[in-house]
Amino acid sequence: MRTHYSAMQVHATDPAYVASDDSHARFRAAALVSVMFVAALAFVHVISWALGLDLQRFGVHPRDVAGLAGIVVAPMLHGDVAHLASNALPLLIAGTALLYLYPDSSRTVLPAVYLGPGILVWLFGRDSIHIGASGLVYGIVAYVFVGGILRRDRRAWAASILVAFFYGAMVWGVLPIKHGVSWETHLAAAAIGVVLAIALRRRDIPPRKVYSWEVETEPAEEQGEELTSAADSPRAAG
Repeated sequence: MRTHYSAMQVHATDPAYVASDDSHARFRAAALVSVMFVAALAFVHVISWALGLDLQRFGVHPRDVAGLAGIVVAPMLHGDVAHLASNALPLLIAGTALLYLYPDSSRTVLPAVYLGPGILVWLFGRDSIHIGASGLVYGIVAYVFVGGILRRDRRAWAASILVAFFYGAMVWGVLPIKHGVSWETHLAAAAIGVVLAIALRRRDIPPRKVYSWEVETEPAEEQGEELTSAADSPRAAG
């Protein structure tokens, strides 16, 4: 039996794999984690507003030792409700896609796009206070988009097209064209997402669907020749 694969073919995922209980459980878990993280962002914002804590001052302050703490806490802080809302929906959609389609890669991607942009902004960013989860958004969206292009998997391609359709305009956020926007965070996170998508492109490849026309049996003539050769071969005398 021979199976042939086309080098450029975009394949469908094995239906049994997609319909499995494990796949459904992973999707529910991915969605739940994304919802819980967005809920945590909302909780921090409400507590800061209700108690007048002014937590925004703990953002990333480049080249200031006190601002190092912002590398960890800045993604949890937002200037206002509009700022929080602008990050919430893409985190829900792209975050779920990342965790569901790339469960192995996400263990590397999430820490990298959470901490990496803050480190780069602290080293090279403008003298300002940088806050918000937009670094996570740009890093995750960049990974899902580029990762989907590099994989010959329809689900990954569909996720790539989805984030491009909804968030393609985000590309302008990596340019210094809007006052009050941390374009450095966006650029650093997007670059990290792209690099990781290339580096981890061979991970999380799901089993592909094999179609009937891709499976061929040996021609009958070859089987007949093998039987004839076996019959003509000499036998040892007993």
